[in-house]
Amino acid sequence: MSNYALLNKEQHKDLRIITQRGEAYGDNVMHAMTFALEFRDVQSCYPIFFCKDEQTGGLYPTALFGLEQNHNQFLNEFGWDATYIPLSVRRHPFLIGFQSAPENGEGQKSPVVSLDMDHPRISRAEGEMLFDDKGDPSKFLQTTITTLENIHRGLEHNKGFIAAVLDHELLESFTLDVTLNDGSAHQLQGFYTIAEEKLYKLDGAALGALNANGYLQPIFMAIASFARVRTLIDQKNVLLNG
Repeated sequence: MSNYALLNKEQHKDLRIITQRGEAYGDNVMHAMTFALEFRDVQSCYPIFFCKDEQTGGLYPTALFGLEQNHNQFLNEFGWDATYIPLSVRRHPFLIGFQSAPENGEGQKSPVVSLDMDHPRISRAEGEMLFDDKGDPSKFLQTTITTLENIHRGLEHNKGFIAAVLDHELLESFTLDVTLNDGSAHQLQGFYTIAEEKLYKLDGAALGALNANGYLQPIFMAIASFARVRTLIDQKNVLLNG
């Protein structure tokens, strides 16, 4: 259970954030939300699929890290072995919160930085400082704030992106059966992928509109990322061989 508090330099001046990667810090996950704005980087390492939010039923894009629940195949004794780590993973233990901003108009809210006080990355003995000796945000915190701003933009962009692919019926469910070298079988299900046949049947006007809104490139990035499934299978076979 998360215990979020608004970041405050008076209350949190002595806190540090552990940045190393590992299961102890919540990194051993099968997949994590990603954003169309980062698909170019994500597809270089991971397959990009779509899944439903269990609470809202809404669809969101996700980067796949493994073939089993609670197993990230990119984790090893040295950390996270990939050239890119998705924004939604890097943001922990921070989150964008919102508070009333009446100066911006009635009912308006402004984003603020929140911190999960119960997260295992929180420390007072090791890690990156949040504030310097003068009480100013550290370089680490400034970078974190930039990451959170990118996530905020990514969430807003995702809304239009998901609406567009649904409007054109470009998502379809799929099941992937995988047999590993030791004979064990794995089935990947519950995910959605781009319906390529429907995409290629769209007329010029539809494709032009998708491109104008910045949605066409991430669609093709998601398609290209499917090749990374082979990487996951090969990794799993290597792990099985010790």
